[in-house]
Amino acid sequence: MSAGLKKVYKWLAPDAAKEDDGRDKWPSRASFILAAMGGAVGLGNLLRYPSVVFANNGLQWFIPYFIAFFFLGIPVLILEISIGQAYRGSVVVAFNGIHKNTKGVGLAVIMTGFAVATYYVPILAWIMHYFRSSFQSPLPWAGRGSDFYLLDVIANPDPITPDVGYVEYPGRGMVGETVGWCAFVWFLVWLCIYKGVGMTGRVVYVTMGVPVIIMIIILGRSVSLENAREGILLYVGEWNGGKLAGGAIWQAAAGQIFFSIGVGFGYFTSYASYNSRFANTVQDAIIIASCNSLYEIIAAFAVFGVVGFLGYEPGDPEVSLSTFTVGFLTYPLALAEMPGAQVWSVLFFLTLGLLGLSSAFALVESFVTLICDSQIGQRTSRTLVSTVVVVFAFLLSLLYCSRFGFYMLDAVDTWINNLCLVFVVWAECVAASTLYRYKDAVRQVGGMAYLIHSAGYILSMVLGVAVGHAVSPGAGAGVGFGIFIVSNVVAVLLGKTPMIPPPGFFGKNPFLSKLWWQAFYPISQLRQDLNLIVATGKKWKIPVAWSFILRYVTPPILAIIVSFAYPAFYLKRQDPLHIAAFTLAHLIMCITAVGFIVPKWFDVFIPPHRLNEAADMYTPTSGMVEPQSTGGMDDYEKGHTKDKVSPSTSID
Repeated sequence: MSAGLKKVYKWLAPDAAKEDDGRDKWPSRASFILAAMGGAVGLGNLLRYPSVVFANNGLQWFIPYFIAFFFLGIPVLILEISIGQAYRGSVVVAFNGIHKNTKGVGLAVIMTGFAVATYYVPILAWIMHYFRSSFQSPLPWAGRGSDFYLLDVIANPDPITPDVGYVEYPGRGMVGETVGWCAFVWFLVWLCIYKGVGMTGRVVYVTMGVPVIIMIIILGRSVSLENAREGILLYVGEWNGGKLAGGAIWQAAAGQIFFSIGVGFGYFTSYASYNSRFANTVQDAIIIASCNSLYEIIAAFAVFGVVGFLGYEPGDPEVSLSTFTVGFLTYPLALAEMPGAQVWSVLFFLTLGLLGLSSAFALVESFVTLICDSQIGQRTSRTLVSTVVVVFAFLLSLLYCSRFGFYMLDAVDTWINNLCLVFVVWAECVAASTLYRYKDAVRQVGGMAYLIHSAGYILSMVLGVAVGHAVSPGAGAGVGFGIFIVSNVVAVLLGKTPMIPPPGFFGKNPFLSKLWWQAFYPISQLRQDLNLIVATGKKWKIPVAWSFILRYVTPPILAIIVSFAYPAFYLKRQDPLHIAAFTLAHLIMCITAVGFIVPKWFDVFIPPHRLNEAADMYTPTSGMVEPQSTGGMDDYEKGHTKDKVSPSTSID
């Protein structure tokens, strides 16, 4: 009997297989893709997307949506997955490989994801409350949807807003059922990650497969509701082209793609570090992003079917859809009016719960991988690390289970997502495209020239958006482009003539050569070095356009998005919970600066033998060679001499 139980346990919770370098690896490519999709596909797809589209309804929505998909979502996703796969370590290890001073960027990414995990699980606790209540007849929210949500589930007294002074929150103590369900969900998270990717690789077939099946069933029921057609026409049956002239729809589309795919939380890099080193990264990234968007686009038909059923119209002052209202008010009210309401309610909240669970353990995984890859974690079992992390996270989650927890959650969610998350992804793009092997560029054009170019590149975004808010968008654009152009001109004039000319157009004269080394070399070289690993054989290469987009398109968009957070905070400056959350967001953001100034503080997160990885990559002769080695970055380093050679030998 004991042997039989052990076999069952081994089948349910298998140990992870090992790669040649001794690192755990996914059971299969499908396991990795499903796990990554589980992190991406979550409550934002099923609840946030319909609410954003409802405010910008019409087919014109898909124009900014797909522009953001290709210029914001895909490039960053390729970066995060490819560096995880290439450097085979936590996000901090990966960014240490890019440059030793960018370890703080990696840690800020991880802390952003962990901060989200601590309030994401309490949201799942509310979902479990609804799931439990779905077995009652009649449904307890029938005819009292708002009261059930606010009084029975959230159970937070209304804040007191005085005419003068700070907002007061009279609620004290804990919401008992929320605490209980929160503990239960954290236990499920622990079960999904304590054995590593061997266990996670099994779980994701359930957490992703079941929601897809159930959503198809719910979709069929929703579109067959009375007047569902009217709601669906709001989604795809209208053309409101005038909205494209305003900035709101573009900002909403960029934000949705950004938050929906889930870059900036660290789990893509962490998951990819357990991939086979020569997996098809670019193809995987496109599959993950495409499936993520496909799921939310199709699932929205179910929500808009309910919108038509309930008779909601955009512009109605009495109708306001948000992530929470869609999940806890709009859809539950419709479920209560359907025949067989209990069945549909159970299916709906089961779907939300499974999608949320896969996102929750993905958010925690990046923190667990950080500890396991650290100098301390390598001497500790993963089970112990996972247990300590989950218990610590549960204790932090209790803050959101209190009788002011809903308002705390709303504040932290606002500033982590709208400010901190966008900033750390901006930092990812800037760090990777500016500091990777920058010493090669310095050797060619001089340190002062490269410093002027880099300072102008960053200041053009920072001062451009600042002036845009203080004066006008046109003035901001003028300042931003002006600083960028002037800094490049000055840098080119001051820079020395490169010994090694770049290929093609930029190699035709000394000025263009200097511009290329300053403006394009680091990110172009990162693409080439990553392609040695992710593009072996017939696997898809990271395209040339990726370098330009990640350097000159994605960061300015992110800078504009993050700039809107500061005027928004002015309206919340009298709310102590928003002040605390705003401060938390900035503390996480400051980790990037601390890592840049004193990178040794974060060496504890790097295995000793990998501390100098970035320094080992510098070679003055590999600037424009598209290497043919298939042995990865290590072979690339060994295959290039560190002695100077004539320019004619450095170009294929």
